[in-house]
Amino acid sequence: MAIDEIVTDANLSTVLDASRDTRVQALRLVDQIAAAGPIESASPEAQLETSKQQKLLITNLAQLRGLHRSAYFGARQTKSQTSEARQEVDRLHLQLQNLYYEQRHLQGEIAACESYDHTYQKLPLIPLEEFLALKPDHIDDDENALMIARIEHERSEREALEQKRMELLKRKQKLIADNKKRKDDLANLDKELEKFIDAAKPIQKLFDKNV
Repeated sequence: MAIDEIVTDANLSTVLDASRDTRVQALRLVDQIAAAGPIESASPEAQLETSKQQKLLITNLAQLRGLHRSAYFGARQTKSQTSEARQEVDRLHLQLQNLYYEQRHLQGEIAACESYDHTYQKLPLIPLEEFLALKPDHIDDDENALMIARIEHERSEREALEQKRMELLKRKQKLIADNKKRKDDLANLDKELEKFIDAAKPIQKLFDKNV
C-alpha cells in the first residue's frame, strides 16, 4: 500500500510533499555538482546555477523543518486529545460495568426478597391467650391483623424495657461518678490530714521537750 493511501491527514500530506520536493532538489543539486565538476574549475554559469540550486535546497529544507515542527506539535496535540478521549471512554465503560454489577446485585436482592421464608411467626411473642387477655379489643381480628397487633405489642414492650434499661444505666453511671467523687474527696481529706500532721510535728516535739 502506497504511503499516500496510508497518510490521509492534510498536514502530514503537506510534509510528505515538501519532503519529496526537497529530495528532488537535493538530487538535482548533486547532479549539477557532478556535471559541473570541481567548483574551482567550473564555469561562472555553472557556479551560479549551483549556488541557485543550493539556495533553493536551503529554502526547501527550512520549509520542511517548519512543516515538520508543525506536524510534530499537531501530532502531540492529537495524541493528548486521543489520550483524554480514551480516558473518558474507559471511565464510561467502567461506569457502565458498575451499573451492570449493581443491576445484577439488585436483581439478586429482589429474587431473594421474593423467595424469602418469613420467620415472623417464630418471633418470641407472648402466648396468644395472654395477649388477648391484655388486649381483648383484638379478639375479632383476622389472623394477619392479629399477628401485626402482637408484633406491635412486642415492639412497644421492648422499647419500654429498653427505656428502663437506659434509665438504670444512667443511674448506675451517676452512682459510679458519685462514688468516684467520694473517693477523690476522701483521698484529698487524707492528704490534708497528712499535711496537718506534718505541720503539727514541730509543735509535738516542742511539747515533748517541755514534758
